[in-house]
Amino acid sequence: MEVALAPRVRSFGLVDYLPTVAKMREFTMNRTAETPDEFWVLEHPPVYTLGQGADPKFGPKMANGIPVVQAERGGEITYHGPGQAVVYTLVDLSRRGIKVKPFVSLLEQCVINFLSRHEVRAERKAGAPGVYVGGAKIAALGIRVTRGRAWHGLSLNVDMDLTPFNAIDPCGYPGLSVAQAKQFGVKGTAKEIGIRLAWLLVHRLEDA
Repeated sequence: MEVALAPRVRSFGLVDYLPTVAKMREFTMNRTAETPDEFWVLEHPPVYTLGQGADPKFGPKMANGIPVVQAERGGEITYHGPGQAVVYTLVDLSRRGIKVKPFVSLLEQCVINFLSRHEVRAERKAGAPGVYVGGAKIAALGIRVTRGRAWHGLSLNVDMDLTPFNAIDPCGYPGLSVAQAKQFGVKGTAKEIGIRLAWLLVHRLEDA
């Protein structure tokens, strides 16, 4: 569906989780039918986030000094930290005529396509949103839709300390291993890769 308003990609660097969520919420609640969609590229300091209805049994299972916060997105527990590219997708799905499940599929496919460009074979898993390489999760998704407008988004592990994932069952799957782009030879910082991924999302969304 053609949309006249060109989406914007914005880069914020390393920013705390809760103030960023507050800004996302404010943007979503105050946007109008004329507000362009935005893609926010950033990194968070170490933090565990619990999706709505997340089961505490999935962790964290040990004290490591990393804060745990309740998130307004769907899904279970995940970890954010420096070296992980976070792309928040502030998209008016109603205006574009896109349903939630196709939007999630679009996000996953963009990550798969991005990694494919670097000769990394990635895939989906039935019933487990996200993107996987060799059975290890490399990208997580968590979306909330308010009045037909999506917010929150996805995270791609780029070049980070994966140790904090050991304290949780990522996304509610015990024993799930995690991976990152660096180990497959993908070059670039989390910011650089996040911006490239965001523009890939823009182009795919415009073609949807």
